[in-house]
Amino acid sequence: MTVRKEIVDQLAGIPNVAVSEGALLSRHTRFGIGGPAGVFVQAASEQAFAEALRVSQGSGAAYSVIGEGTNLIVSDRGFDGIVLRLTSKAIEREGATVRAEAGAELQALVDYSIDQGLRGLETMTGIPGSVGAAVYGNAGAYGHSIDERVRQVRFLTGVAVQSFGPAECRFRYRESVFKERKDWIILSVELALTPASSADLRQTADEIFKIRLAKYPPTMKCAGSIFKNLILAELPDSVRRQIPERVIREGKAPSAYFLEQVGAKGMRSGGIQVADYHANLIYNTGDGTALELCELIGELKTRVWKQFGLELEEEVQYMGFSPTPQPA
Repeated sequence: MTVRKEIVDQLAGIPNVAVSEGALLSRHTRFGIGGPAGVFVQAASEQAFAEALRVSQGSGAAYSVIGEGTNLIVSDRGFDGIVLRLTSKAIEREGATVRAEAGAELQALVDYSIDQGLRGLETMTGIPGSVGAAVYGNAGAYGHSIDERVRQVRFLTGVAVQSFGPAECRFRYRESVFKERKDWIILSVELALTPASSADLRQTADEIFKIRLAKYPPTMKCAGSIFKNLILAELPDSVRRQIPERVIREGKAPSAYFLEQVGAKGMRSGGIQVADYHANLIYNTGDGTALELCELIGELKTRVWKQFGLELEEEVQYMGFSPTPQPA
């Protein structure tokens, strides 16, 4: 369904809103993949976003909300509807509490907390994406995740703004209630950090950043790890016995281990390739498509299922299509 002209005009008339028709979503995803949006809407304030969302919901057209697009696979055909993005980026502190708007870059928040001498986010340095997406997917690295520091999340239900504490957010490994309720849009988050030496925090972050840079160069068109790691305690005994102790981290079995066993490294589908040095890293070599990416993801899931009886789960989200469930 093409978005009606009166709806486009209505969206364009909202203060602090930028509207473009036919914007290529490949320019707004880290994979560099995706066809055009019917209408692409960027709102620079909560009020503007709330009004744009209200108009979109009443338009009869399909609509979707995105962040920085770092964990997003968009259909080659694009999204025939309205794509909304909140771009408000304010970050501020009160004592050891930091408040960040959802549109802020996660790296900007990490750098701000380090510069302010506040501990709790330094291990997340180098993770691309927005603050809202980090809360949505409970982002983390090196044994820590953002839920450990969340005090409150403000979100838009479509009719009102509400706030949840960490328990109500139902955080789990790479999960939150906001993944279950995609109609609840995160607006901002308050984080409880702890005072520390800024120099020490920066040293920790710099060491982590060097490691991430070697794995995920900023020019690489990828989403980082494509599959979630697996909770060791939830795996069948027969599978646990096959996993070497050396690869287990924080009670999790890396998906990369299982992928390596099924020959994932270096696999390719058209312009999409698995890194030859990391079995859980899939990237676009430059001219890859969403179809090729999904074909490769599906093949990897099928191989792991056939050899281990495990169903890997993607960290990435899909827009404009639902990939064929795997394994078949």
